[in-house]
Amino acid sequence: MTLPYDVYDATGKLLFAKGQVLRDSPLVRSLVDGGAWVMSEDTMEYQRARAHRLDTLVMQDVPLADIAKADTSFKLDAPLAPAKVELGPREAWSDLLLHTHSLLREAEPADFPARLAQIRDAALKRLHAHPDSTLLLLVFESSQEYGDYSARHALLTLLLCDLVAQQLQLPPPLREALQGAALTMNYGASDMHDRMANQTGPATPAQRQAVAAHGDRAAQRLAQVGIADPVWLTAVRLHHDAGPGPLAARGDGEKLARLLRRIDIFGARLSPRRSRLAMSGAAAARAVFLDELGQPDEAGAALIKAVGLYPPGSIVRLANGEVGLVFKRGFSANEPLVAALIGKSGSPLSAPVPRDTRLGSQAIAASLAPAELKLHVNLDTLLKL
Repeated sequence: MTLPYDVYDATGKLLFAKGQVLRDSPLVRSLVDGGAWVMSEDTMEYQRARAHRLDTLVMQDVPLADIAKADTSFKLDAPLAPAKVELGPREAWSDLLLHTHSLLREAEPADFPARLAQIRDAALKRLHAHPDSTLLLLVFESSQEYGDYSARHALLTLLLCDLVAQQLQLPPPLREALQGAALTMNYGASDMHDRMANQTGPATPAQRQAVAAHGDRAAQRLAQVGIADPVWLTAVRLHHDAGPGPLAARGDGEKLARLLRRIDIFGARLSPRRSRLAMSGAAAARAVFLDELGQPDEAGAALIKAVGLYPPGSIVRLANGEVGLVFKRGFSANEPLVAALIGKSGSPLSAPVPRDTRLGSQAIAASLAPAELKLHVNLDTLLKL
């Protein structure tokens, strides 16, 4: 690749200059393995966070002189947007995504438990206030892009885990442990997951080996940064290894690990990678409804009861030929409310039209993969429905 920024070693010595084509070689590998660093202000993550923070100040009508001062002192680890600023749903999730991405990648994070709790509480506050529109936003955006895969997947898993915990009426300590495990199950492996989401070929043997071991490593790192809940740590450690079977016979940590595994699979199936397309909502639901032995799965059933067979944010075709996007869960798992976007003639509608899928003519005829929707969706309009 052509480097978009200068790369240094830990002492500040320049290793590779910006604009240089970095090719794979034993020398390059040895230098990178010895520690490769970039100036934070040179990264795209920094630039996006800085632009977002300045936009927030502009929306607050802060004087330009104060905005200029804030710009010169901007730091990536600054607190979340002030509570007095009421961000729109998309801006709020963009802010949360940036902070999640940053925290999960820090090598030696300060105050990790407190900062993670702040992200968790901000995300759950949005979910509890507007559950369907929150699901719509995060499920749809997760299905459209693979950038920031690890952070986006962590937030989506957090929301799904909270809904399942409500469905199963988990006691507060287990519910909080499941929420924490959802955000941190891939801790220390975010960079690897993002690279895998962006690569065109299948996982290499080394990547498969790293994925198989990342639960243990994540639990170890979490303990080092101050997470002491043994149930939380067990859920993270076993979330790839908790096999099929009833939940009741398991210990608390293994029970949460099984829930986390099925929810992790569901969220991953809804999300594309460069090497594969995202699944339809119904296909992702079927993938978790039956366990590894082909039997009905208790954890998967709880997830489908919580979000429906067609979760908000998924694409469907109706019996009348229209194509639309689910914007609200219904009274049953297979009868959500749908916003029709494309008419039966195949032409886009001038505005989304709500449809009640309990009616025969508006019933869901098929669940579509996100890539099948050849239309730019105005999420802001849908979020107001």
